[in-house]
Amino acid sequence: MTATDPALTALSQGWCALSLLHGRIEAHIERALQAKHDLSVREYSLLDVLSRQHDGEGGHLQMKQVADAVVLSQSATTRLVTRLEDRGLLSRYLCPTDRRGIYTNVSEAGLALLREARPTNERALREALDAAAENPELAPFVRAVEGLQVPA
Repeated sequence: MTATDPALTALSQGWCALSLLHGRIEAHIERALQAKHDLSVREYSLLDVLSRQHDGEGGHLQMKQVADAVVLSQSATTRLVTRLEDRGLLSRYLCPTDRRGIYTNVSEAGLALLREARPTNERALREALDAAAENPELAPFVRAVEGLQVPA
């Protein structure tokens, strides 16, 4: 492959279009969540991921798993957890079976905020996808996203 290879150019163009779609969606959701709930997209994502934990086997996530789920470094995730804990939206506790492990749970206030913010997130996502679908370069990606069947 050379730098002028048409396949490489198409691949690069596809990646740029996908990146553009992601950026537009994230910016639109960010504005909506900030305006109505004083939450960033990352804060919303963290609350959402942590709210899905359960007490069964493997139900609690370690910080690395949380970081992977919200697409942040472990240190950035820890700072984000601390900010939300300071707001009373999360709490941390020691793992009962391994005192070295620390788990994070969403507080009642965090769950309430997440319930309030979820429709805003969904509405903003729909708006961003609808707007992107009007762009011929982004429309195929929008169709792909809309066609995803993610297992629960």
